[in-house]
Amino acid sequence: MIGADAIVKCLEAEKVEQVFGYPGVAICPFYNSILDSKVRTILVRTEQNAAHAASGVARMTGRPGVCAVTSGPGATNIITGIATAFADSIPLVVITGQVNSELLGSDVFQEADITGATESFVKYSYLVRNVQDIPQIFKEAFYIANSGRKGPVLIDVPIDIQNAYVSKFSYPSEVSLRTYKPTVKGNAVQMKKVVYELGNAHRPIICAGGGVLTSGAKLLVRSFAEQHGIPVVTTMMGKGVMPTDHPLYYGMVGNNGIDYANRAMNEADVIMMVGARVADRAVNQPDLITKGKTLIHIDVDPAEIGKNAISTIPLVGDAKTIFQELVEMKFSGDYDDWIGTLEEYRKNHKNRRNPSAAYVDPARFIAMLSGAMEENAVYVADVGQNQIWSCANAVIRKGRFLTSGGMGTMGYSIPCALGAKLAEPDRQVVAVCGDGSFQMSMMELATFVQHHIQAKIVVISNGYLGMVRQYQHYAYKDHYSVVSLDGSPDLEKLVSAYGFDYLRLENMRNAKRVIEKFLKDENNVLLECIVDPMDLV
Repeated sequence: MIGADAIVKCLEAEKVEQVFGYPGVAICPFYNSILDSKVRTILVRTEQNAAHAASGVARMTGRPGVCAVTSGPGATNIITGIATAFADSIPLVVITGQVNSELLGSDVFQEADITGATESFVKYSYLVRNVQDIPQIFKEAFYIANSGRKGPVLIDVPIDIQNAYVSKFSYPSEVSLRTYKPTVKGNAVQMKKVVYELGNAHRPIICAGGGVLTSGAKLLVRSFAEQHGIPVVTTMMGKGVMPTDHPLYYGMVGNNGIDYANRAMNEADVIMMVGARVADRAVNQPDLITKGKTLIHIDVDPAEIGKNAISTIPLVGDAKTIFQELVEMKFSGDYDDWIGTLEEYRKNHKNRRNPSAAYVDPARFIAMLSGAMEENAVYVADVGQNQIWSCANAVIRKGRFLTSGGMGTMGYSIPCALGAKLAEPDRQVVAVCGDGSFQMSMMELATFVQHHIQAKIVVISNGYLGMVRQYQHYAYKDHYSVVSLDGSPDLEKLVSAYGFDYLRLENMRNAKRVIEKFLKDENNVLLECIVDPMDLV
């Protein structure tokens, strides 16, 4: 057995079902060895999308997604995908080929210091120096990626190590890292304080972030809220913790959130922040959620607690483990008046949109599309105006809402949808992107075709980089710079070249019929929606 064989054996031991990547000479031993395995290999068309697709798998399965690329430009191309996963705490194991060990530091062909380049946005990285260390390194990598605050781990493997002989392969059954022992169980004293504060609160609220979903605590948090009648809001990454139409759910908070959700946060006397970083998109004025309030901050990463807002009750631990205990702890509170107030805010909410009837209204279209999707469907939003319209209007019941929140990486939706569909082929998966973000990953249409993965893609077309155009509209008084997408391809001709079906919607008159046709199409299909170029979120 050589090192490349050992890597494949490690992936098999971790029950990895697919590896996304792009080969090159420095990773060829690995890709040669994996041919003798049942692990499926998926050739993407650019390395960044290997990480995004692996992210889709990780988010659907709860296990680390895996990708493997070559050295030099292959490794540097995947950096954006690694940073995107790191920002949203998505577990990945990223394998990169590297030049011969003896040549490291010589600036030889396709050498890049990838462990150094990614240092600030991986949980950990390895440069394999000894082939005998491969089993231990991979066992540790999978454990680190999927424990504590989840995230990407990089393993850089020189080609000579891949080709070196392993004297004896033994995959460890467990991991014990002296300097890495994440806290999972919540402190008992702090838990009692949480229950005490909630029992004495008059206007409590739960703000659920993406950590609730990555920890698998969604149903527990929902059950806790229902058990005690506590209203819930979410960050962008937490969308889907509560069904959109749940009576206790008051929407997304933040710069692009719903006004009554933000008002609920501002007027609450106890805020229970769960699995959220209190970052600027969700809370742009941290003082507002600490002044005159009790802030309970629950997070598995102790570095996040107190970083952006000083918490009254810090509680370090895994959300799932903590809420397994909280749902069993007894307390009572009377929040009826508070719920009544929030219902009034919801009732008096005014939709200020005034869309042109000559175009598709993206907000109404997204509500119709997601409402017509299957109950457990996966809605994957890209970045830009389409993301904000999706966050505000997508109906999520028992399904998932996936997007790039922390990094805001354009081009994320199509490869992420590919990974999500591959992970759960029986679920309906729809990617929604703008015409700008579509052109960042449209090459992956070939990946869907090659690997017989069903694609359902919606393109919100307005001929601009809409979010930047909107910013320039306000900040620079319509002095637009480098935001026009003139020269974009004819999407009907483009997708037909890949064998996709094409649908086009120019206004709302036939929206219901076109959406129905789109969702029922068993072939790969792209629906282009023409929206007003000057529309605002």
